[in-house]
Parts: sequence; structure tokens; C-alpha cells
Amino acid sequence: MVETIEALPETVEEQQTKSKQDLEPGYVVICWNDPVNLMDYVTHVFQKVFGWPRQKAEFHMRQVHEQGKSVLARESLEKAEHYVHQLQKYTLHATLERDA
Repeated sequence: MVETIEALPETVEEQQTKSKQDLEPGYVVICWNDPVNLMDYVTHVFQKVFGWPRQKAEFHMRQVHEQGKSVLARESLEKAEHYVHQLQKYTLHATLERDA
């Protein structure tokens, strides 16, 4: 016969440490409407830069077209800058702002 001994769970105090990214303010990547780029092109760029499926890229393209802008991502400063540069490389009007 095997005897089972139950042990009480130990209470371990966990220290919560925040990563550098958690301590930095978040940044949003915004794409603005412009009279130059065609809607299909903007959809294509969103797919290429963010790796989004067509449906998500079209959703954000429509926001840009109908509302004048779309918030595409919330990221650390470094990642947000990367996305803005990628979008600008494709001639889209993109900026970043601190997340409120």
C-alpha cells in the first residue's frame, strides 16, 4: 500500500518587476489620410508592414479614408518609430504620439 502525504502549499512572496518596456510610456502609430495614395495601395502597405490579413488592413484603410486617421499600433518608442519609418518609406503619412 502506498501512503500519500499531502503537503501544504508554501507561501512565496513574489516580487513584481517591470520590464523597461512596461516603464516606458506607450506610443501610438497613426496613419493619416492623404490625397495621393490609393486605397488598395494603403491596404497592401498595411499588410506588408504589419503582416496583417487583408480584412484587418482594409478595416484600418477605411478608417484612414473615412475618419482621416487610424491608430495602427500601440508599442514601445523603438517599435513605434520603426513602424512609422516603414510606413513613410512607402510614402504614407504616418506619425507617432504618446499614448494617453
